[in-house]
Amino acid sequence: MALAGLEWSMEQPRLASTLGDLDLHLLGEGTHLRAYEKLGAHPQAVDGVEGVSFAVWAPNARSVSVVGDFNGWDGRANPMAQAGPNGFWETFVPGLKAGQFYKFELHGPDGKLLPLKADPYAFRCERAPGTASIIQGLPHHEWGDGAWLAQRRTTHAHSAPMSIYELHLGSWRRRPDGTFMSYREIAADLAPYASYLGFTHVQLLPVTEHPYDPSWGYQPLGMFAPTSRFGGPEDFKAFVDTLHQAGLGVILDWVPAHFPEDAHGLGFFDGTHLYEHADPRQGRHMDWGTLIYNYGRVEVQNYLISNALFWLDQFHIDGLRVDAVASMLYLDYSREVGQWIPNRYGGRENLEAVHFLRRLNEVVYAQFPDTFTVAEESTAWPGVSRPTDKGGLGFGFKWDMGWMHDTLRYLGQGMMWRHDVHDEITFSMVYHDSENYVLPLSHDEVVHGKRSLYGRMQGDAWERMANLRLLYAWLFAHGGKKLLFMGGEFAQAKEWNHDTALDWGLLNQSANKGIHDLLKDLNGLYRSQPALHEGDCQPGGFAWIDCADRFNSVLTMLRRASDPRDFVAVAFNFTALTQRGYRVGVPEPGVYEELLNTDSTYYGGHNEGNIGRVKTQPIPAHGFPQSLNLTLPPLAALFLRPAHTAPPRS
Repeated sequence: MALAGLEWSMEQPRLASTLGDLDLHLLGEGTHLRAYEKLGAHPQAVDGVEGVSFAVWAPNARSVSVVGDFNGWDGRANPMAQAGPNGFWETFVPGLKAGQFYKFELHGPDGKLLPLKADPYAFRCERAPGTASIIQGLPHHEWGDGAWLAQRRTTHAHSAPMSIYELHLGSWRRRPDGTFMSYREIAADLAPYASYLGFTHVQLLPVTEHPYDPSWGYQPLGMFAPTSRFGGPEDFKAFVDTLHQAGLGVILDWVPAHFPEDAHGLGFFDGTHLYEHADPRQGRHMDWGTLIYNYGRVEVQNYLISNALFWLDQFHIDGLRVDAVASMLYLDYSREVGQWIPNRYGGRENLEAVHFLRRLNEVVYAQFPDTFTVAEESTAWPGVSRPTDKGGLGFGFKWDMGWMHDTLRYLGQGMMWRHDVHDEITFSMVYHDSENYVLPLSHDEVVHGKRSLYGRMQGDAWERMANLRLLYAWLFAHGGKKLLFMGGEFAQAKEWNHDTALDWGLLNQSANKGIHDLLKDLNGLYRSQPALHEGDCQPGGFAWIDCADRFNSVLTMLRRASDPRDFVAVAFNFTALTQRGYRVGVPEPGVYEELLNTDSTYYGGHNEGNIGRVKTQPIPAHGFPQSLNLTLPPLAALFLRPAHTAPPRS
């Protein structure tokens, strides 16, 4: 429908507007959930004429033009016209086709020419260091993941097993000549690999287009474009489809907290601080030198929320891990006194960001109820993963950063001194019921001088491997969903380097292969035993048997299924000494089978233990009338359950 007052230049035919009255109304109030279908560049036929429609938001610009390789980057050739009263501009350029490069040329409110701007809604971007947008319609793909989509609501339930393999596409594997593999090449290797290891999901560091490789994608400028480093949008759709058909969910790391100030990006977009705050006390990240979105503008909220829906809709993404939520929630995040502006009540909470996050989650779960969101939130903000109608932020899950820090700090202690910091390993259970947690051993813990997980363990080479086995057993026994960054599954020795592939040759070493095999078996145990996953996010899913034996650095616990009679007992020996005759009370009498012993020679251990099974004795312990007399191997964990209830192991 043509808009009244819209004038076309004499060189262009008078064609119907891309932005209809309803579009302009929804965009103006910030509720256009499919803004990406209208803004940006869209190849189409208008009144029988083939070409491309362009639309962009620039309310303070004096003029806007489309420039590109089709008009010599000359802003006089294809001016845009204002559409409606809210600052949207549009035009239609006949004869253009997908694959051509373009940007927007804007004159600010003072009439000064601004640096050429990339399209905020572009579906494809030029390969860095190039900065142009590329004409690309909504990518087409013949999906084959119907079976996955039909069942993923149950896969994503809080009671379902969720074990996540996190990776960086550019450094997981590379071609023999050191160049990047394509999305399709990575998927062909990744799908069988992650499936073999028993992971349920793959989580990708940000794939949105970004100009700077060392940012790992965390400084995005092309929020609607999969990075061109590994192929086009159709290739990324094929990547997701391949993983889905292999039974793997796909989670994207999504970055709505900030963006870089590169001249071609969103900063000072129309000659004003449009997407960001003007005052650096609100609009600039002190740590990262990036710009902070102005969540108080409905158009900015619309941009971000429609982007979240874009990935769920167009690419069948299963979950969004929202980066740096803490930096969004607090106005004084990483700022000294005088470097921040209080909210209207004088507080430190970013009320506009809180509103945005709640609305984001409400819209995501309303539109795609079988997907989920995860918050990387490192503070004690209450109710991050509680529904908004109960005062929460509405996320499905929250990363348990406290568990990660406490666990790695504890295992970084010498084995003889762990009794002095015993409370660090047990503290997470004090607050475990407060949120729906994901336990992250993520990329952030193996960079910037922190060393690899293997390198952070204590002792000689064998003890380090044993401690790593113990760490992974603690990850899978503890309540909460699981996440492990690539390389950890085979004890990568070196710190992660985004410029090179993982050290895959380590899998030829028996000790590293043992860690690999252990991860496979822990995933299998976690998925096959309801007691180890059904109560991940429920108060009744965990109970200590004994958490107070700091003298021996031993922990014993129960994990329970929704049926409390279905349980697994787990014992941890955090010392390098074999502890014989260690008595552990258990709820039921009978023979207990060792479901898994991390000291098995199969994993690189000494094969100490209980010969696969042990019978209870009528000796009271830990509040139970019967107990097990166990041998606890050094730096090892035992998973046990009554043999008569244990399902056959695959």
